[in-house]
Amino acid sequence: MRALLSRAPGGPETLEIGELPDPVAKPGEVIVAVKACAINYPDVLIIQDKYQFKPPRPFAPGGEVSGVVESVGEGVTAWKPGDRVMGNTGNGGLVEKIAMKADNIYAIPDERSFEEGAAMLLTYGTTIHALVDRGNIKAGDNLLVLGAAGGVGLAAVELGKAFGARVVGAVSSEEKAQAVRDAGADDVIIYGRAPFSKDESKALADAFKEKAGKNGFDVIYDAVGGDYAEPALRSIAWEGRYLVIGFPAGIPKIALNLTLLKSCDIRGVFWGAYAAREPVKNRASIKQLFDLWAEGKIAPKVTEIFPFDRGGDAIRKMESRAAIGKLVVRVAD
Repeated sequence: MRALLSRAPGGPETLEIGELPDPVAKPGEVIVAVKACAINYPDVLIIQDKYQFKPPRPFAPGGEVSGVVESVGEGVTAWKPGDRVMGNTGNGGLVEKIAMKADNIYAIPDERSFEEGAAMLLTYGTTIHALVDRGNIKAGDNLLVLGAAGGVGLAAVELGKAFGARVVGAVSSEEKAQAVRDAGADDVIIYGRAPFSKDESKALADAFKEKAGKNGFDVIYDAVGGDYAEPALRSIAWEGRYLVIGFPAGIPKIALNLTLLKSCDIRGVFWGAYAAREPVKNRASIKQLFDLWAEGKIAPKVTEIFPFDRGGDAIRKMESRAAIGKLVVRVAD
């Protein structure tokens, strides 16, 4: 089968179409003929050997896919050939066929496309875990979303509104700001490009504080990191929750005296590890996401679809931080 392969550490330009053996279903697995694979920031990191784990090469990036069940392994009764499914893979998704654990896939609603299915689970799964399990969000909370026009950012805007919060999205351009408004944000901040001088950092902190109001942000969802983190933290409320999602702008260094002054928490969010440790709770959260999807309160925003042989271009656009919403590679029609 064809696969978009990483054979050596590097950027998207190092990826090449190659061949891998067709997978065979082990007990408890299904073989999925992949139709679409969504691209996320971990795909940028994993091919550079900068992610939390380093798969043996050659490997295909791509952490979430949709497709059609082709065959099932021993003991699988919930799925049959022809079923339309979606699921997370960690990596290995930019291939024509993939083996997946039967317990880790979900049926794509009949009215949804393969591209929408591929773009759903990682961003919304991460975000519902962040806001509910780690952020303890509740109706009336004041929520700031950094990087609000990206895949996880738009998910945070939508879910924040679904849970009754006031949502302020922070982005780097007017085009992104409009996408965040369209997703339901109550207000938007447009910030400059880091790195920031001391004065620029203070000005950004003041801008966050102004948008927060006198009590500050109860929850801050940080999918950016870098020089944006400390100014955002300075706008947090008393006993607020600062959620660490990712670091496309770099890993920040935080002055811990700020946490003391606000009696606030900095909380890490690692949805993949949580899902593995708490599968029952995770599936309940996914069920809630499907209900919200059916109600029209959330919906993956697929803004660009790339052909399979241009999968590297999708990762390059993600690397540039120019993407709005979700980028998807169409593996097969």
